[in-house]
Order: sequence, then C-alpha cells, then structure tokens
Amino acid sequence: MTAPRILVAEDEAIIRLDLVETLREEGYDVVAEVGRGDEALRLISEVKPDLAILDVRMPGLDGIEVAREVVAQRSAAVLILTAFGQRDLVTRAAEAGAMAYLVKPWQRSDLVPAIEMALARHRDVLELAEGKENLEGQLENRKVIDRAKGRLMDGHGLTEQESFRYLQATAMSERTSMRTVSEAILDGSRVYDAAESGSDDEGE
Repeated sequence: MTAPRILVAEDEAIIRLDLVETLREEGYDVVAEVGRGDEALRLISEVKPDLAILDVRMPGLDGIEVAREVVAQRSAAVLILTAFGQRDLVTRAAEAGAMAYLVKPWQRSDLVPAIEMALARHRDVLELAEGKENLEGQLENRKVIDRAKGRLMDGHGLTEQESFRYLQATAMSERTSMRTVSEAILDGSRVYDAAESGSDDEGE
C-alpha cells in the first residue's frame, strides 16, 4: 500500500524537524513542512496530503482555524498538536472537526495510533458524505422522473407503467439517463411520440 502523505505545520523548528524525522522512520511520506498556519492552508490545497498535522498555535492562522477550513472542504484528515494542559483548545479543535489530537511533548508510541485514528475518521466522513450525496441524487432523480410521468399521464392519457416504460425505452435508445429524458419532457424540448412508446414490450 502507498504510504499516507503527510503535511506537518509546526512553528517550533526543532519540534517540527523531530516530528518529520520520526514520521519518515515510521514509513510515512512527508510531502511538506511549514511553520505558519496560512502557509499550511495554501500548501494543503496544492500538495493534497492525506493528513495535515497542525500545531494549535502558529503565526498567520492558528491550527484550529486551518483545521476548520480543511475539514469544511474535506481535503485532508486533521491531527492537532497541542501542549499539555490546553484542554480548552482540544475542545475547540474537536468542534472544528479535528479527527484526533496529540499532546506535546508527544511520545513515538502515541504518534502512529493518533495518525491512524485521524485517517480512519476522515475515511468515514468521506464515505458518509458520498453516501448522502448519492442518496440525495437518487431522490432528486426520482422526483424529476415522477413529474415527467405525470406530464405524460395528464397530457397523453398514458398509464403510469406506460409512462415509465416510454422514459426507460427512450433513455436506452438514446444512451442517456431517464432523468435527462424526463427533464426534456418537462421543459418542452422533447415532444411525446406515440410511435416510440411500445417498442420495448419484450419479456412481459
């Protein structure tokens, strides 16, 4: 499997270098390292890492602001770095959508589990979002097709089954979707042709 691609944003150079070295030793691909939040946000959109490790306090933008933007765009998993005792910042990071956090001074034994948790939660978010979009698309398709069936039933005296089969047969013959045919019926760019309607009676 391809190693996860990671961006590291930490303004303290020594901590950043130590973290980058450790990540590479653990087999991760560090694609960018930066010390400012605004630079981190710009680089995330450019290099498209799988995970962004963000320090809470950075010049330019703080890690929580960066996390909020990244999570809103679903562009990467987010792991927040926070100093010991910054419990309020951990809460704010979670509210911003950070998938995991790591407390400084961090331990190597805690690093990999935190990364894997952030990546797994990000995958879950993407799958849920994709499922929601697919469902919304299916529901919208159904509404358009139902409206087109109603137009055919009202305007041409077809039954619901005949209307559906006309839309289905036309879509198949033209190698397009039933929604496209339905939209054409509704906007008037396609006129119902009775000669097209009974062409697919096989199998009944």
